Amino acid sequence: MSYIPPYQITDKILLLVAEISEKIGKITERTNLDSKPHLRKNNKIKSIHSSLKIEANSLSFDEVKDVIYGRTVIGKHKEIQEVKNAYAAYEEIGKFDIYNLDDFRRLHGIMTKYIVDESGNFRKGEEGVFSGDKCIFMAPPARFVPEQMQNLFDWMKNSKDKVHPLILAAVFHYEFVFIHPFSDGNGRMARLWHTAILTAWKPMFEFIPIESQIEKFQDGYYNAIARCHTDGASTVFIEFMLTQISAVLDEILHNAGASSDLSEYVKKLLSVMEYDTPYTSNAILNLLALKSKETLRKNYLGPAIEKGLVKMTLPDKPNSRNQRYIKL
Repeated sequence: MSYIPPYQITDKILLLVAEISEKIGKITERTNLDSKPHLRKNNKIKSIHSSLKIEANSLSFDEVKDVIYGRTVIGKHKEIQEVKNAYAAYEEIGKFDIYNLDDFRRLHGIMTKYIVDESGNFRKGEEGVFSGDKCIFMAPPARFVPEQMQNLFDWMKNSKDKVHPLILAAVFHYEFVFIHPFSDGNGRMARLWHTAILTAWKPMFEFIPIESQIEKFQDGYYNAIARCHTDGASTVFIEFMLTQISAVLDEILHNAGASSDLSEYVKKLLSVMEYDTPYTSNAILNLLALKSKETLRKNYLGPAIEKGLVKMTLPDKPNSRNQRYIKL
C-alpha cells in the first residue's frame, strides 16, 4: 500500500487555509513584488539569515547581506560558507522539480557544499535530537531512510491535486524532520522545500520570509514538532505553520496599507534606496537627480523619517558630515 502521512484536517486548519487564501488575494491587488527587486532580495536575505540563525549560525543580518553581496566579512569560515550555500540553494527555487527526490538530494549538495562530508547523500549512521545531554528524539534507523524518503516524495506527487499546497507543504516539512535523512542540514532543507512547495503554488512565496516568522517563534516551532512526535501525526505542526504564514501575510498587508498613504516624493525616495544600506545625502541627490538639499530634506527625507521608513545613523547629530540614511 502507498504510504499516507498521518494527520487530521481540523476546523482551525480549514479556517487558516481560507484566511491565507484571502490575504494572498489582497496582497496581489495591493502590491507588485515583481516591480520591487530590492524588497524581493531583502526578503530572501531575511529568510536565509533566519533559517541559519535557527541552526545557531551567529552572523548578523548585515553580515549575511555582506557575504551575499561579495563584501569582506570577518567570521567563522563554516558560517560564511553556510550563507553562500544557502543563497545558492534559494536562488534555485522555481528551477527544480519539487516532487523529484534526485533534485532534493542535489539541492542538499548545494546547501551543504564544503561543510558536510556526506553532502547530497543520505546519512549512514544513526541520528538523534538532543537537549543538552538528553536525547529527546531518535530518528528512524539509517537503513530505512531511502525507502521512507521515496515514500514521502511519492505521496507528495500522488497528492498534489488532492491536498491543498498549504497543507501538503506543512506535512512534508514535519515528515522530513521526522525522517531526518541527512547527517546535517535537515532543518535548512525542510524550510527551503516548504518555501519551494508554496512558491510552486503562488510565486509570491519566493519572496515572503516565512523563515523569519519561524525564527521569532522558534520555541513554538520545536514544541509543535515534539507534540507531533508524541501524537504520531502532523496536525499540530500544520496548525502552527499556517498560523505563522497568516501572521507574515498580515505584516505584508499592513506595510502595503501604510505605503498607500505616502506622498509621491516619499514613494520615489523609497524606490531608489536599497534596504539596510547607508546612503549619504549626496548619494540620494544623485539617485533622485535633484540639486537642492533643502528640497531633499523637506519633501523626501523628512517625511520618510517621520513615518519610520528611513532612519538616520546619527539622529542626535542631524547635520553631521558623517550622517547616513538607511531605508528600513
